[in-house]
Amino acid sequence: MKPFLYVSVAPLPRQGAAMPEGSVCRVSGWGSTSPSGGQLPSTLRTARLPIVSVARCNSSSSFDGNITDNMICAGYSTGGKDACKGDSGGPLVCDGRVYGIVSWGEGCADPRYPGVYTAVSRFRRNANRNDDEARK
Repeated sequence: MKPFLYVSVAPLPRQGAAMPEGSVCRVSGWGSTSPSGGQLPSTLRTARLPIVSVARCNSSSSFDGNITDNMICAGYSTGGKDACKGDSGGPLVCDGRVYGIVSWGEGCADPRYPGVYTAVSRFRRNANRNDDEARK
């Protein structure tokens, strides 16, 4: 595979690593720019989002206990920026590493509901094992 100009590989974090609350990460994707769907962007979109604590994400005014240790929340308390429909599977990159994978949310950019991401570091051993198997 030939690399593209301005594109590089983003490594994974070590097993169990976590970004502290407030750390700013970047999500990117080709998904909708509004919760109602509509026309998809013609260019890759990115947004910088702060990591939100699991405690805040699990509060009764947000996801009410539905966030597990295998998830990361990211977004602004004022809303306005988020991953949206069509971005699922895209990366959440923190300090140059893929810490999260866009997973789900409640609407898009809603101040009460940060975006929810799969915590890659919780599955690092599985990823390594699967990669080793694929190379055989």
